[in-house]
Amino acid sequence: MSEWPEVRNNDRRYPYGGGGAHPRPEGARGGPRAHQGGPPPQYGQPGQYGQPGPPPGAPGGHRDDGYNTGQVYGRGGGPGGTPGGPAAPRRAPRGGGRPNWRKRITIGLLAFLAVVLVVSVSTYFWADSKLRREVDLGKVEDRPSGGEGTNYLIVGSDSREGLSDEDKKELHTGSADGKRTDSMMILHTGDNGTTMLSLPRDSYVTIPAFTGQKTGKRFPASTHKLNQAYADGGPELLVRTIEFNTGLHIDHYAEIGFGGFRSLVDSLGGVDMCLDKPIKDRDSGADLKAGCQTLDGKQSLAFVRQRHQEADQDLGRMRNQQKFLNTLAKQAASPSTVLNPFTLYPVIGSGLDTLIVDDDMELWDLTSMFWAMKGVTGGDGKQMTVPIGNANLATRGDGVAVKWDPVKSKQLFAQLKKDEKVTVE
Repeated sequence: MSEWPEVRNNDRRYPYGGGGAHPRPEGARGGPRAHQGGPPPQYGQPGQYGQPGPPPGAPGGHRDDGYNTGQVYGRGGGPGGTPGGPAAPRRAPRGGGRPNWRKRITIGLLAFLAVVLVVSVSTYFWADSKLRREVDLGKVEDRPSGGEGTNYLIVGSDSREGLSDEDKKELHTGSADGKRTDSMMILHTGDNGTTMLSLPRDSYVTIPAFTGQKTGKRFPASTHKLNQAYADGGPELLVRTIEFNTGLHIDHYAEIGFGGFRSLVDSLGGVDMCLDKPIKDRDSGADLKAGCQTLDGKQSLAFVRQRHQEADQDLGRMRNQQKFLNTLAKQAASPSTVLNPFTLYPVIGSGLDTLIVDDDMELWDLTSMFWAMKGVTGGDGKQMTVPIGNANLATRGDGVAVKWDPVKSKQLFAQLKKDEKVTVE
């Protein structure tokens, strides 16, 4: 039996190079010359004589281009779905598979930061809107030149604003008209640390000439206790008197009254204090036991006001005030307050509602002042009282007053003005 000659792979009739190993059908023997003058040779039918179907590309045949009917991809054993070969890889179903935790964590973190930013900005503007900018330092006359660093004048007044008659009786504040200073401190911040300097309200100083706010009358310079300046001309005359006697330029002013002080302490849940001895004072209403305890707003106000039980009266009271303010600042800045919105917002609200500041004071300035006070509490600074020359100076019309040491106080004010390290004791 004759065999098909081998077909080259480049034979156009067999573009896929097949056919070399199969027997040639009988009806196709002889080649082209055997059919001269007759009909063209016909290929056998599939399955006839054991022959394969028409080669690809021949009449009645087709190319196996992968898209023939019935061919299924991804199933079966062989390539393209033919049995017997390795299985094709399957696609992962949509929405399935392992979650992308890195992406989820990133999105969650960004969302959290966005919420924190919105809350922080909203809180800032809310708090800033509550500041009572009622003091115009631009009205202060003959101001000294500005020195190095920043000077805050912090005043506690005996204002009864917001107190009912029952509150006044309970807090032992009395019902005196007007306002007087109950405590005064200069807080200096700069490159050489922070200094909290207390000024006795009974300091005997020169009150410079001023024009009365209500009468418009011009008053000449005179010598009186420091708190007289506040009583005569309010915060502006007090600032001018302190600047005149110290040479320091006051950059910002902050004042809180009795009612605001009590509310601030109560919103914090009280202030923890340790007392060396029991305190009982009829005028302030203080009735405190010795030892460590939590003082509420009423008890705290009585503690910082009492002086009759102190050996040096007003000077001893100032030491108690400094000690209390340090503890107050420390607790207000603690994580348990700052990170707890149920405590933080009442503290901010109660503190700012009654806090009077100068019209140039921004919330950022107030925050800087507060953190500086906290820094002094942590030992990053110096607490002191203006050097005293005579704590019991007899005067003609003002009773017993406090006279500053002229040499040491002058040296201290010069160091603060130049923002030098304070060496005066």
